[in-house]
Amino acid sequence: MRAPTNNFKRPGDRPAHRSQHDGKPNGARFGGSRNGGGGGDRFGGKKSVGENSSLSQPDWASIQLSAFKKDFYEPAPIVQQRSKYEIDAFRSEHSITIRGRAPNPICNFDEINMPDYVMNEIRRQGYEKPTPIQAQGWPIALSGANMVGIAKTGSGKTLAYILPAIIHINNQQRLFRGDGPIALVLAPTRELAQQIQQVASEFGSESHVRNTCCFGGASRGPQARDLQRGCEIVIATPGRLIDFLESGQTNLKRCTYLVLDEADRMLDMGFEPQIRKIIEQIRPDRQVLMWSATWPKEVRRLAADFLGEDYIQLNIGSLELSANHNIRQIVTLCADSDKEDKLQALLEQIYDTEQQDVGKIIIFAETKARVESVARYIRSFNVHCVAIHGDKSQQERDFVLRQFRTGKAAILVATDVAARGLDVDGIRHVINFDYPGNSEDYIHRIGRTGRSDQTGTSYTFFTDNNARQASDLIAVLREAKQEIDPKLLDMGNRNRGRGNNFDKARRYGGFGRSSGGGFRNGNSFGNSNGWNGGGGGGGFRGGQQRSANGYGGGQSSGFSNGNNRKTFE
Repeated sequence: MRAPTNNFKRPGDRPAHRSQHDGKPNGARFGGSRNGGGGGDRFGGKKSVGENSSLSQPDWASIQLSAFKKDFYEPAPIVQQRSKYEIDAFRSEHSITIRGRAPNPICNFDEINMPDYVMNEIRRQGYEKPTPIQAQGWPIALSGANMVGIAKTGSGKTLAYILPAIIHINNQQRLFRGDGPIALVLAPTRELAQQIQQVASEFGSESHVRNTCCFGGASRGPQARDLQRGCEIVIATPGRLIDFLESGQTNLKRCTYLVLDEADRMLDMGFEPQIRKIIEQIRPDRQVLMWSATWPKEVRRLAADFLGEDYIQLNIGSLELSANHNIRQIVTLCADSDKEDKLQALLEQIYDTEQQDVGKIIIFAETKARVESVARYIRSFNVHCVAIHGDKSQQERDFVLRQFRTGKAAILVATDVAARGLDVDGIRHVINFDYPGNSEDYIHRIGRTGRSDQTGTSYTFFTDNNARQASDLIAVLREAKQEIDPKLLDMGNRNRGRGNNFDKARRYGGFGRSSGGGFRNGNSFGNSNGWNGGGGGGGFRGGQQRSANGYGGGQSSGFSNGNNRKTFE
């Protein structure tokens, strides 16, 4: 990416625009309460499932089920011959802990007998060795065992279950028109579902394993046609899949391989009734792989209900809430009304000190209104940024993520819809404009950077309104050996005993026309087509002369509501 110049150095007064700091969330964050309230199909088509559902549980005891094969693992001699000392040393080095009887881990791709149609794609993508969760997860999944995998985001878990799924599918009887999928992957959000589909397409194409992605907020027609033609892999959000099952456009009679990805997030979003209703439609001798970033009691209960007592549990890292140690965490205490000034100063600092490799930046805000407000504020500097939240249409979301992935927009402002499952290369900085409702979400937010052994930096604006979460945040910072502001320590001490007990209980039991100016020299930043129709523009150092009502001699309509900006000479 071309090194941008710094547009955040604004002389004189700041713009008249202010954020609406008193904006409140409109309902629960993801369209429903944490305990399972409704809320439309905003994040994956969730709908209520209860007495009115037309799905009834099959009487599996009275159904004669055809046999299927699910154990495909043949350990290489070198893997079998490793001593217990070598195995324990490998697991200790990579923070792997196991509950149950698991096969020995592999150390490289040569030690697992993957078919050529899988290995060809692995070599094409340049993978050097499996990640820890793949090294231990592949032998478990390929052996046909039920398993729970607990690992942070960015650990390589998608490949840990997609490759065994493709091998599983290629060893089953072929699908006929009208058959349901052989492998089903449930995910909490459409963004995560689409990213899983991309991996399934890349690794399944050579062996002609078809897939489709079913989620709310998009037309049902193309998804329904894919299901009717037959797809070996279906990646779906629970609500939309329930719709298709109830309407008879697909069924789960052929499903023998089930994945629950980000199970903790699905439960947090109130999807448990849908998940249970879906699993009832799948034969009881299926193979189930459940993946989660945390291990709260709700996930443990779901695992006990649907994986049986002999499942294998694979942990990468500690079960305690902890942040990626590759991320430098910086927390700034401030007043809510000072956040815009702090944001401007922070962005100015980032672009001054890292001119050659700023990378991409995600800014998290707590509400949809706040996201739009922060995005408008950044665009007021003639900087192209994009925004994503639950009120965006699927077309808008796809456009925003495409702009961000390609680097045409290097700044994304988002609600927690982007906190999990968003896998974008090159994110160097995460800014928490608003601290999230719990420390678990904080971990997932900052986890957008520092992925795949890269380093990153997170910045957090922490106010008195967040005081009850100070103790939890201090614990996360201490575990990651981060420097802690003494003011934050004082706040934690003052609020000791008043921490976020709910959090702890859950955890353990532009697009219009703006030819905007550059940051210093008047060049545009990325693709500066902004929605808010800002003016043609000069930069902040050596750029074109600003006119009295804008930043350049071009058409300057100011903010998105058309109000003119003041001059800042």
